[in-house]
Amino acid sequence: MSLALWLGFLLAAILIAATPGPGAVLSMSTSMRHGYWSALVAIFGLQAAILAHLAIVAVGFGALLAASETAFSVVKFIGAAYLIWLGIQKWRSPPLPVDAEHLPVRRRGLFLQGLLVNLTNPKAIIFIGALVPQFIDPGQSLLEQYLLIAATLCVTDIIVMSAYALAAGRLGRWLHDPKAIRLQNRAFGGLFISAGTFLAFSSRSP
Repeated sequence: MSLALWLGFLLAAILIAATPGPGAVLSMSTSMRHGYWSALVAIFGLQAAILAHLAIVAVGFGALLAASETAFSVVKFIGAAYLIWLGIQKWRSPPLPVDAEHLPVRRRGLFLQGLLVNLTNPKAIIFIGALVPQFIDPGQSLLEQYLLIAATLCVTDIIVMSAYALAAGRLGRWLHDPKAIRLQNRAFGGLFISAGTFLAFSSRSP
């Protein structure tokens, strides 16, 4: 991949990462509740899903999702149901004071949340499937190009999601009023439910 081609892909990766979505909502809500380092665990889960998406595209399953209405619908509704479930859980969370040092955190669960949020979004697979081939030079090593693309997507996404998480974490320090915490829980719960609803009614086009 030439430098000019990589710079074009980098710009696309930044725009994709910066567009608010379920990953950004998860990063912000986790940071506000548990602090940045816990949010980073969820962000790593998001990256694991991106790597899985690339592997899926590389073996051609992305093309199957794009072509098969049934396959797309199955993955889509699983993802939508999971986002809505997260939203309900967040909405119903008790208004506990935000204190990242004293709240118990199951970081393995946070990683799994990040993984599932991205992994169960078929539009992400199709989007990567539509984007990545445009930056692949068939005359060069495919493995090296996929590794470069994976590194670019993950590093870019970690930086952008970290920015979302750090910004939200600063706000979270001021949330010690139970009414404000309840409002925050319901706001993020509503965002998750909205994202799940949007996914449920989305089409196959990226």
